[in-house]
Amino acid sequence: MKRSSESNSTPAKEQVGRDRRARRQQEIQQILAILHKWGIHTLGQFAALDKEQVGARLGPEAVRMWERANGQSNRLLKLVGPPESFQESFEFENEIETAEPLLFMLRRFLEQLSLRLSAIYLVAKELTLRITFANKQQYERVFKIPQSTTDVDLLFRMLHTHLENFKSEHPIVAVALEAQATKPPKQQFGLFEMTLRNPHQLSETLARLTALLGTDRVGTPVLEETHRPDTFRMEPFSWNAAESAVPSGELPDALHTTTALRRFRPATPAFVFISENWHLQSEKIRGKVVDQRGPYLISGNWWDQTSWARAEWDLELDSSVVVRCHQGDSQWELDGIYD
Repeated sequence: MKRSSESNSTPAKEQVGRDRRARRQQEIQQILAILHKWGIHTLGQFAALDKEQVGARLGPEAVRMWERANGQSNRLLKLVGPPESFQESFEFENEIETAEPLLFMLRRFLEQLSLRLSAIYLVAKELTLRITFANKQQYERVFKIPQSTTDVDLLFRMLHTHLENFKSEHPIVAVALEAQATKPPKQQFGLFEMTLRNPHQLSETLARLTALLGTDRVGTPVLEETHRPDTFRMEPFSWNAAESAVPSGELPDALHTTTALRRFRPATPAFVFISENWHLQSEKIRGKVVDQRGPYLISGNWWDQTSWARAEWDLELDSSVVVRCHQGDSQWELDGIYD
């Protein structure tokens, strides 16, 4: 009960403040209506009235209004500082076509930004790189820092890794670097929880793999919402540790009895000869079929051009190997081997 009362204290205070302002505004409207009935329509006429008589007839709120009209009220000013901006920029005297001058300026930017952030006990959580070309076009890239820091070497290595494979058709005339500041992270892990030993090294490795393979081939595979086998998409790597889908305690019985399927990607073309006995032949494995289960008919997306349909079979060969294969529109394909 104590926690719920504390959590509701802030909305209650806000409601009290709104009610107080509404009552004051209503009182001011009543005072103005009375003054208009008295024939007081200007500030000069109101300021000429006697202060004590105004307070006796209209109350303390009217006295405060009279003091403001005569310039006798003092209102304390609240000092509000402008938002701090951590940005460095530079325009080159001559157009540059190599990465060395660009990296030199970025190193200086990082040193200055790190010094300013450290002076007010903040760290950088995100970097935004902007490059302006001679044709007035601008390139912008946002770098998510795995673990907020002001380490110049780590931040510079992140930029350097990206610019190693950066190419442009036009020379560079200006560069800018902006840092998003935040407080140093504080996190307490449980007894059996652990974090990455070096998140910056993992980030650099992912950046190199992305440059070599492309953004659609590096990340975390996520299953699509479909029954089509082996259908997934790649999402960017998330630095937040995902919660375990298995609750604490004993594991479900299904996890102990499920057989794993070692898939072939892509599926291997196969031939199934059906006579008195079945025979399977493919580049991966071949043999006589001693037992089979199926067909398991599945299909989907019948409403558009991405429709699909297949008949899956589980085949046991004479070598005691159990395989999964399917029969498509024109041929058989070997999906994988059961462990």
